[in-house]
Formats: sequence, structure tokens, C-alpha cells
Amino acid sequence: MSADLRIRLLLAEGLPFGPGKADLLEAIRDTGSIAAAGRQLGMSYQRAWDLVTAMNGHFREPVVTPAKGGARGGGSALTPFGAEVLAAYREVEAAAEVACAGKLAWLRSQLA
Repeated sequence: MSADLRIRLLLAEGLPFGPGKADLLEAIRDTGSIAAAGRQLGMSYQRAWDLVTAMNGHFREPVVTPAKGGARGGGSALTPFGAEVLAAYREVEAAAEVACAGKLAWLRSQLA
């Protein structure tokens, strides 16, 4: 997804899902940690935790699950369902970008 178009979905009244939550899910998938994902995205651990808690509560299944602690401590992982949610959102973004490319180009051509 380019920076040309940012899609925020209103999945239900008061339940937005957009690029910030999608980026957080990707960062959790890539880092294995809510804290590391938050740092990577420049957000506090509390903000990242709150977003994950909200997403887990809004969907029928959790999107992120804690990993058991060990010598290196715990962590978090994207659930298979969370990976599906992320993929579906990225597909919506890609389809919207294709569908809007011509109109975005026209709008830009009209700028002073």
C-alpha cells in the first residue's frame, strides 16, 4: 500500500480498523512482542496493549495471543485468525488503491 491512500474501515458503530492497527498486527507478527512492536511503531507499550486488548474483544476470536514465558521472558504472537484479519484488511487496501488510482491522479493534476 502506498502513502497515496489510507483506508479506515468502520466495522461496526464505534469500531474502526485502519492502518495503525494493521501496522501493529504486522509488527507483533514480526517481533513476537507487543512491547517491541510498540517501540518499532513509536507508540507506548500501554497504547499498543490497549489496541490489542480492544481488537481481541471486538472480534469473535483473539487476533493476538500471549506466548509462554521462558528464559527470555514471554511475548505475543499473531493468531492464525489475526493473520486472516490482517490479510483481509491489506486486500481491501490494495483493491481500493487500484479502484481509486485514476481519480487520485486526476485530483492531483488539479492542484495549484
